Amino acid sequence: MDSADFPRLVYLVILLTAVVGWLIAENRNSLGATARAFLVWGLIIVGLMAGYGLWGDIRNDISPRQTVLEDGSGVMVPRSEDGHFHLVLQVNGVPVEFLVDTGATDIVLTREDAERVGLDPQNLAFLGRARTANGVVETAYATVDDISLGPVRFDRVGVAVNGGEMDGSLLGMAFLSRFSRLEISDNRLVLEP
Repeated sequence: MDSADFPRLVYLVILLTAVVGWLIAENRNSLGATARAFLVWGLIIVGLMAGYGLWGDIRNDISPRQTVLEDGSGVMVPRSEDGHFHLVLQVNGVPVEFLVDTGATDIVLTREDAERVGLDPQNLAFLGRARTANGVVETAYATVDDISLGPVRFDRVGVAVNGGEMDGSLLGMAFLSRFSRLEISDNRLVLEP
């Protein structure tokens, strides 16, 4: 704890003392009931803190994510609750979440994701056009050093950067067609090189 935290701690202790003192004064005739209420709320708060702390461990059981196949030959990803498949790829060593879109031709990055992986949208020429569900948007083409999905890595991969607003990056057929096996069954997508 540094010197800036000590006054905050003192303030919180004084505030807690004032609140507890007020509650005791107001409920002095029923201190047993007040103590039980404090105990119940304390247990609820501890339970919430434990749940928050364990969320990272149980998240994959509740909402599974992509996994490398047992033999290491590819990747399996379950269908998300929104009905789509989402994959996290390493683009230039940076994790980027993609929506698998078999209707898209290219690997399409949002401007934000392009910046995160080391591309500068300000220096890209947005000369291309793409038809989307939201209309026609400008696109710029660039090359990233590498894209990895689990054990599979591709070097010098062409991507498109969307000049319009997008909720997230798209993984189109230009990437999916690099795999020898692409199978969707039992609400799972399997990709093998």
